[in-house]
Amino acid sequence: MTPGPGDRRVRIYEVGPRDGLQNESIAVPTAVKLRFIELLVAAGLREIEATSFVSPKAIPPLAEADELFAQLPRTAGVRFPVLVPNARGLARAEAAGVGAIAVFTAATDAFTQHNIGMTVAESLDTSAPILARAGELGWWRRAYVSTAFGCPYTGRVEPRTAVDVASRLTELGVDEICFGDTIGVGVPNQVGELIAVAVASGIPVEQQAYHFHDTRGTALANVAAGLAAGVRAFDSATGGTGGCPYAPGAAGNLATEDLVYLLDASGYDHGVSLDKVLVAARFIADALGKPLSSKVGQAGGWDPGTGRPTGRETQLTDD
Repeated sequence: MTPGPGDRRVRIYEVGPRDGLQNESIAVPTAVKLRFIELLVAAGLREIEATSFVSPKAIPPLAEADELFAQLPRTAGVRFPVLVPNARGLARAEAAGVGAIAVFTAATDAFTQHNIGMTVAESLDTSAPILARAGELGWWRRAYVSTAFGCPYTGRVEPRTAVDVASRLTELGVDEICFGDTIGVGVPNQVGELIAVAVASGIPVEQQAYHFHDTRGTALANVAAGLAAGVRAFDSATGGTGGCPYAPGAAGNLATEDLVYLLDASGYDHGVSLDKVLVAARFIADALGKPLSSKVGQAGGWDPGTGRPTGRETQLTDD
């Protein structure tokens, strides 16, 4: 059943600790990552992609994944999915005692070959036994279909192309398909079109999530289009960190604080505190030695009752 206008509950899937940090040029200490995750939990986020069990040589910033996962705060109702790229990563995930995983592919061979050295078909063959084993263990399973709107090597991606890959993943037993606008080229009408094609192909809107990069400033508009079409799960990274090292021109993820503000002002229920997300956003920005660049990070929230900004370290004074 497609969510109707009365369904106001939205899932925010936080990717900051994994996707947000994997492309950073500086090494973030494990203790800092753990504190960041603690602040995200305190803000009310309940799905936090913590790390990736990928080769340390491939992504050095996530080299300590096993150590990090062992120290994660165990809070009732909080899920910490991890990205698992191959059989070796699966073995590490089993040893760590994870309960939720994500696998990765894309809509184009050119991107998967640049990214993981495989064609799309080969990446699906690699994911199949991982997803089967995760199913046997009772784990929650997500799959990313990156470059769902456009590829940096081949150009525009037709919705049918992305959906065909997603359909194969649903046959492999995933619980959720996350369509990614990896290089931030999608616009709202394309979002609606992709959702409709996926639903017509047997992927219900409840099984779809969307991961928008804000490269060209369209991420929030794309979320609004997704909401209007019934999608109720969106990825974001607190502080707007991240990007794709294999996608030239890709900027950061949609900032969680910007997403929370939109959802709050639009009357959606999500369980996340904007003020506390801003605390986490400033923490990770300081740790990275970067200014907080998200819109709400700079301006703060807004109290419609008083007209004053909220969640800022210092309140504005009259000019």
